[in-house]
Amino acid sequence: MEMGNPRLRHSRALISVLLCVALSLSGCGGDSGSTVATNDSTPLNSNTTPQPTQPAQPAAINWTTLGTRATAAQPGTSITSNAGAKWVDYNPPALYAGIARQATQYIMMPDGTKLAAYVTLPADASGKPASGTFPTVLVQTSYNGGNAQYTASIGAALGGADPYIVQHGYATVVVDVRGTGQSQGTWDAFGADEQSDYGHVVDWVTQQPWSNGAIGLYGVSYLGITTVITAAQNHPAVKAAFPIVPIGDGYRDIVFTGGQTNLTFIPAWFGLVSVLSLTDPTLLSDSTIGLPAVLQHLVSAVTTFQLPTMLQALLGTTATAYDGPFWATRSPLENDGKIKVPTFVVGGLHDLFQRSEPLTYEAIKTQAPAKLLIGPWTHLQAAMGNGLPVDGVPPLNHIQLQWFDQYVKGMNVGADALPNVTQYVTGYGHYATATDWPHPQVQAQQLFLRGDKSLSTTAPAANETASQVAQQPLNGACSMSLSQWTAGLTGFLPLPCQTDDTLAEAADVKFETPPMPADVYLNGPIEADVWISTTALDAGVSVRIDDVDAAGNVTPLTDGLQTASLRAVDASRSRMMNGLSIQPWHPFTPGSVQALTPGHAVLVPVEVFPTSALIAKGHKLRVAVGASNLPQGVPPLPTLLNSLIGVLTVYSDADHPSKVVLPVVPATAL
Repeated sequence: MEMGNPRLRHSRALISVLLCVALSLSGCGGDSGSTVATNDSTPLNSNTTPQPTQPAQPAAINWTTLGTRATAAQPGTSITSNAGAKWVDYNPPALYAGIARQATQYIMMPDGTKLAAYVTLPADASGKPASGTFPTVLVQTSYNGGNAQYTASIGAALGGADPYIVQHGYATVVVDVRGTGQSQGTWDAFGADEQSDYGHVVDWVTQQPWSNGAIGLYGVSYLGITTVITAAQNHPAVKAAFPIVPIGDGYRDIVFTGGQTNLTFIPAWFGLVSVLSLTDPTLLSDSTIGLPAVLQHLVSAVTTFQLPTMLQALLGTTATAYDGPFWATRSPLENDGKIKVPTFVVGGLHDLFQRSEPLTYEAIKTQAPAKLLIGPWTHLQAAMGNGLPVDGVPPLNHIQLQWFDQYVKGMNVGADALPNVTQYVTGYGHYATATDWPHPQVQAQQLFLRGDKSLSTTAPAANETASQVAQQPLNGACSMSLSQWTAGLTGFLPLPCQTDDTLAEAADVKFETPPMPADVYLNGPIEADVWISTTALDAGVSVRIDDVDAAGNVTPLTDGLQTASLRAVDASRSRMMNGLSIQPWHPFTPGSVQALTPGHAVLVPVEVFPTSALIAKGHKLRVAVGASNLPQGVPPLPTLLNSLIGVLTVYSDADHPSKVVLPVVPATAL
């Protein structure tokens, strides 16, 4: 009867369009020996060109993990088992012919807030719910999960039940987190109240007559973040987790990368969560429920969370623009090491949360069975598992079913025997498997930025030429960063500047190796230690890493961004690898600010997000250094004013040996 109402049909059509857009903007790892000795590669042995060589004999890799706010870096652990693992496509026949959606239900939280829940059960071909009890897939979303059920193919990514999973014998429960969708309350994006709700929702699921008490956690983006946070609570009913593109560190991954505000993604995300919370169909079907919730959401957006938080970020308010309790609460990596259930992590080489997806796996791998799959994806592409199946890697929901059948249903279906780590390798053009991340054969190897614009294993001499870059905030306006930080939305536009860094680096100073005499395989995080001075009171330092082919095409691999005044590094939390720092940990606190004196050279360590790439024989490796990366971040207003109308000098001499530290794996590992 409800579906016959023309106003409701029109409302759902509008909501469907909004949800399609929402998916594209949703998003909201001292030197110490590893515990397992494995083969490593010898240092780059050419004065000018990286060359992979094979070790004469096995040697221990010395590296540490990356610390968190609460924990220091720890000795690394390399997993070398399961080396012969191969992908298989697990796609058993459906157990049920149909699905049955129950009417919207409400779960009462201890403070009286009601959360909307949408239940889908296995059914026969006529839609009659099957009898008996079922394991449950739990999804917790901020994108109006009730409406997501009517958005066809993208519904499962937004929060709608995936019929494929339901027909294989799982109930699915989708819950709107407080203050979003059709739930009551005030939204505060992974705040303490919301996280407390997760456990109460799990309790509610176990008490339902169709539940057998076993739960698998699943979700994409925001839904993946709720998945890992819930998993870390270690509720006994939760048996496994399958997060796709989850955040790890709210501050460092995206909102304030390098201390700079992301104005490309965050405002759009805030706006879309707000819109989807205001397009509540209960406004029409039951205004006594819908109207109070919508008014609550509107007040929250304008006066409590979304708008105030954005303004505080732009104005550089201490509690928001610097790291602290607000961001610690919203950073799952602080607790991922507590996860005890089998967890399969999916990420993307150009995802919003590119930095932390391998760190999430790394935090879990010694505590519980864990797997990692990283594709050549932006956020939107990863949500859909773009291009799968390929290279033996199956569609994501087939992998999810195998994972849950093994660990939620308790069946022996080979999920434990899947490759531990699978990554797409740019430049190689295929997925490659490994037993662990970091790769067990990785070695940190440094290349110096030279005055003649070359990259060399030989440190620079005295008085080598410095380079100047104008300080303006618009670099990279059209680049791979634009596609990445719009969650992949602009990637649908045929803009060559999004796949070739030539335009993005037009104003940067560029350092290159000669053509490689052999393939070089990079896999892991990168650190750029750049000596700079400025004529202004502050500066940004942008670093891009590229693959340049013989024709001069410049393929973007990864990049990093850092505000110079926030350059302080906590060495106890940074990742070391065979004596070199390869992943700096910046505190980003008010107390860590180090003022710049115009014209005085300082060292700025830049965290460059992890990549997986093959620099083929005959290609060049490029490091481009600039003053900004607009799509990735803009300094808060006070810092921006201190940085404008300045000139950035990049030094490359004996007293100021700028360098890049690379994670090199023998190409034979492919």
